[in-house]
Amino acid sequence: MTKKCLIITILILCVGLVLTGCPKKTVVKEEPSVKKEEATKAEAERIAKERETKAKEEAAKKTFEDTLVAKKEPGIEGVVFESSLLKDIHFDFDKYDVRLGDVPILKENAALLQKYPKIKIQIEGHCDERGTIEYNLALGERRANSTKNYLVSLGISPERISTISYGKEKPLDPGHHEEAWTKNRRAHTIITAK
Repeated sequence: MTKKCLIITILILCVGLVLTGCPKKTVVKEEPSVKKEEATKAEAERIAKERETKAKEEAAKKTFEDTLVAKKEPGIEGVVFESSLLKDIHFDFDKYDVRLGDVPILKENAALLQKYPKIKIQIEGHCDERGTIEYNLALGERRANSTKNYLVSLGISPERISTISYGKEKPLDPGHHEEAWTKNRRAHTIITAK
C-alpha cells in the first residue's frame, strides 16, 4: 500500500502542479476609443500649429506689404516699390567695395528676400556730384554690382536682382558739402516685382 499511496500522492501533486501552473500574464488592452482620442488630439495640435505658423507668415507678409510705396518715377521694368525694410548701404569716396559696417544691413536685406522668394529687386548705384557724368555712371554701376554680388553670396538668386546706375543724377541730398556727398554715395534697393 505504501507504493500505491506514494504513486497516488505523486499523481495528486502532478495534477496540482498542472492545475496551478505558472500564473497567466494579464494583458491590459487599451480601449480603441482612448487611441482614437490621442490620435485626434495629436492631429488637432498639428493643425493648430500649422494655422499659427501660417498666421505668422501672413502677418509678416502684411507688415512687409504695408511698407511698400510705389515710387513716383517708374523703373526700367514699370512700376517699382520702395520698402523701408530694405536698407541702403553707403560707400567711401571713389570706392565700390562693400564696407564692413554695411555687411549687417545686407544680411538683413538678404534675410527679408529669402522670406519672400517671389520678390525681384533692382539695385541702384549712386554717386556724389564730384567727377564727370561718365565716370560716375561707371562707378555707380560698380557699386550696384558689388551690392548684388554680396547678396548673391548670401544665397539670393542672381535672376532676382537687376542693377542700374544713376551716377550723380539722382542725389538723395542736393547739398554741396561732405555730409550731402556721404549720403549720396549709396546703393539703393527697390522692388520691381512681387
